[in-house]
Amino acid sequence: MSDCIKPIIMFDMDGTLLDLAFDDLIWNHQLPERHAATHQCSLEQSHHTLHEFYQQHKHTLLWYSSKYWTAKVGVDVLQLQADFQHKIAPRQGCFELLKQLKAQGYRCWLVTNADRAGLQLKLENVDLSPYFEVMVSSEDIGYAKEFVEFWQILQQQHPFDSQHAMLIDDTTPVLQGAEKFGIQQLVTIRQPSSLKAARHVLELEYPSINDLTELLPLLTQDQLKDVDVKTA
Repeated sequence: MSDCIKPIIMFDMDGTLLDLAFDDLIWNHQLPERHAATHQCSLEQSHHTLHEFYQQHKHTLLWYSSKYWTAKVGVDVLQLQADFQHKIAPRQGCFELLKQLKAQGYRCWLVTNADRAGLQLKLENVDLSPYFEVMVSSEDIGYAKEFVEFWQILQQQHPFDSQHAMLIDDTTPVLQGAEKFGIQQLVTIRQPSSLKAARHVLELEYPSINDLTELLPLLTQDQLKDVDVKTA
């Protein structure tokens, strides 16, 4: 393995390593149905009510809290996810990439906005843990990844050099928050959910990949802040 400095590679979970189709199913289809049945309202009314709630809390820590949404909408959201956990699946190239990165000596961290309970449920169905030295939920930090404070506290808890770190995430506000903090090696995902069409590369603010193994060639490109990450 080369003696050159390799970046710590930080991965988002939902929409990056895992297919966001599961979350689309839960939040946009199953929760409205269960909410309508629970509150004896029409599905249309349920969609409208939930949409308003979603808009109020998007990109905040509460947005990712199963406990909060259970109390807010009167449906056990974690149980709902458990009922459909067989739908949790990795994105294309997930394990191929992680195995190669581990073999090549890269340090990989999992940084997710999923709450601890949601993270545990996902890991019980797709075992990502062998590939990560650090696994952090925003619930542990007290801020969502969209906020610079998340990255500041993460660095305090798990020291790292922002100049030798890379983040792969499907959410633009998260990447923007990481960039404000000082992480410059940023990559996004063109098709986070297999249920939705891929985003066009020209619509994206950051370098993008689709199959996760496409990350490997990027690791050797000079555009990534002159970090020497030879994989020989």
